[in-house]
Amino acid sequence: MRKIILLTVLSGMILSSCGETINSSTQKKEPVDYVNNRIGNISILLVPTFPVTHLPNSMLRMMPAHREFVTDRMEGLPLNVPSHRQGDVLYLMPYCGEPDGLTSNLNYRYDHEKSTPYHYSVYLDDHGITARFAPAARGAVFALTFEEKAPRYVMLRTVGNGELCAEGNTMQGFEIYHGTKHYFYLEFDQEPIETGNRDTEHRKACYAAFDQSVKEVRIRYGISFISEEQARLNLEKEVPGYDIDALAKVARAEWNKALGKIEVEGATEDQKTVFYTSLYRAHERMINISEDGKYYNGFDGKVHDDGGVPFWTDDWIWDNYLALHPLQTILNPKEQEEKLASYIRMWEYSKEKWMPTFPCVFGDAHCMNGNHAAVMFADALAKGIPFDVEKAFEGMKNTVLTETMVPWARAPKTELDDFYHEHGWFPALYPDEKETVPVVSDFEKRNAVAVTQAASYDDWSIAQMAKSLGKEDDYQFFLNRGFNYRHLFNKETGFFHPKDKEGKFIQPFDYIFSGGIGARAYYDENNAWTYIWDVHHNVADLIDLFGGNQPFIDKLDQLFVEDLKLSKWQYYAIHPDATGNVGQFVMGNEPSFHIPYLYNYAGQPWKTQKRIRMLLESWFRNDLMGIPGDEDGGGMTAFVVFSQLGFYPVSPGIPVYTIGSPIFTKSSIKLSNGKVFTVKAENASWSNKYIQSATLNGQPLNRTWFTHEDLINGGTLELIMGDRPNKKWGLESPPPSAADMQGN
Repeated sequence: MRKIILLTVLSGMILSSCGETINSSTQKKEPVDYVNNRIGNISILLVPTFPVTHLPNSMLRMMPAHREFVTDRMEGLPLNVPSHRQGDVLYLMPYCGEPDGLTSNLNYRYDHEKSTPYHYSVYLDDHGITARFAPAARGAVFALTFEEKAPRYVMLRTVGNGELCAEGNTMQGFEIYHGTKHYFYLEFDQEPIETGNRDTEHRKACYAAFDQSVKEVRIRYGISFISEEQARLNLEKEVPGYDIDALAKVARAEWNKALGKIEVEGATEDQKTVFYTSLYRAHERMINISEDGKYYNGFDGKVHDDGGVPFWTDDWIWDNYLALHPLQTILNPKEQEEKLASYIRMWEYSKEKWMPTFPCVFGDAHCMNGNHAAVMFADALAKGIPFDVEKAFEGMKNTVLTETMVPWARAPKTELDDFYHEHGWFPALYPDEKETVPVVSDFEKRNAVAVTQAASYDDWSIAQMAKSLGKEDDYQFFLNRGFNYRHLFNKETGFFHPKDKEGKFIQPFDYIFSGGIGARAYYDENNAWTYIWDVHHNVADLIDLFGGNQPFIDKLDQLFVEDLKLSKWQYYAIHPDATGNVGQFVMGNEPSFHIPYLYNYAGQPWKTQKRIRMLLESWFRNDLMGIPGDEDGGGMTAFVVFSQLGFYPVSPGIPVYTIGSPIFTKSSIKLSNGKVFTVKAENASWSNKYIQSATLNGQPLNRTWFTHEDLINGGTLELIMGDRPNKKWGLESPPPSAADMQGN
């Protein structure tokens, strides 16, 4: 069998599954060979990325139970990670030693860990065991090789509670994950000499013992959210045997198919590694959890027939609506259609008839602020992705008018919401004023400005659905609410400034530090400097609030040079989410992604080109700390994919892309309709980052944007790059904003 390539290493060498080195100069790299899932495994401050092994958007994901690369301890090898970074289930725990050492509290020392999207291996050095893993969509294979002369055991234990049973060469049962049963069915490739249990008060465990003459034990298993029987069926359908190399080969092909939808040329090997690793991370979520035409819906706790439309979940919409969903709309429009249908199903089966904000396999985790599923629907509507607009509109309207806007709270509306619906802004408290609304979190606070801005964007998005349905009264109602951000703009300072219930700006006020940890009393995870620009749908109106292009540009320039005012350790004690700083600009958090592209709207696109290149070079690198903040399962790395290609969706819901500065001399997006959209950047290099001239399908282009229709129809955007800015290019017309959509 042809050896499976596992990991790209330094000096142009590749490591095979048997540990041999192969000169990559004699073997052409495929897209998955560029993936380094170790990028960002050491966090700048908060949560690192994880070396996840799985198929694209699959129900089953495996990553070792350790949280930072710098540790050499792990708790076990989980059979699945049901939701991105929200906990493991069912630890596989091999053991080699005397029986009295077999406990459910094993803590492994490990070494020689190698991880790719399609294969994982590790050496458990206290036990002399090498563990290997390869995934299918709802099943997988482990191979355990024993080196020591001692009794061999394979134990399986729950992370929390559940029920497990070992009999013959099988184990089966479930773990309770956030109130949802996660079922499994597992088979060994040989009969154990003994099986048994090791239960504790809070955990369940079972084990299988093997003769000391056994050198290797192979394990195949299936998972399900429906039943143990369905887990067995998933196993038989997807994992026909114990050949781990064959399964890894299939998984590798799946990844090359997904990543190969975009081909790139030029740039450095490191830049290609960053690109394809980012594209790999953009395929972790959402996940398809349909099983043989059925799915478990955590919103009503029941199993439903999917009617031929798979059910998707595991989404943090606050993190993913800005870049990840628009990227998947381009690459996988059919799957995006299924995700929209899934959101509608979640709404239909929820008790309160509210759209979720953080849907997971167990229901709505309901985090952050806003109801940005509205933006996702509006973006799909604008880009021709079909969904039931009537139901989506009904669901969003009911949600924003009857559910509370209080961050992190899934609850009926409160007096704060009634105030917002009447006055158009979320009222803020003074620093020494005591909270009077019980549902407001002591830590998350009111997010008063962020909530107002988020609701404005959501309402504008709902208005677009109302318009398409011919609901004129609803259209005008929500369209007017889409301007509510205006209530909080302080023209004297050029900031969005919290107001109290009397309509007075909160004073005194510090735009960097007011609001407590993460400025959460008034903003969210970022301070006022970030939220100046949080008007995605109406950038033209934001420029007007500033009084025109020049004051807008001046403020934007100041953002990138404004001092932290404190030492870094003091600053990050107050703003731990606001990492990746360039001045007060925060590269490491989602609300900032579009900001460097805003120069395109105000007549200085060359500054967008300069800034994007600097940000990519500074904060997204091929190393263990190469991610500036919490990656959140594709949210941040989708920004990287777009920006390295040379364009970005500043305003989801408005079907245009704004042009930045491509890293690659040529990139080709293979679309599902059989067409190809190509970006050529002649002479692009580290120094040649400025656009000198452009054509779209051979016609001169002197504006900084193109439409989604241009993209899906295929064609070529050709840019001539140079090392000095052409300050006259791109000035024909700014990218469209909300006002430009009203006449459509």
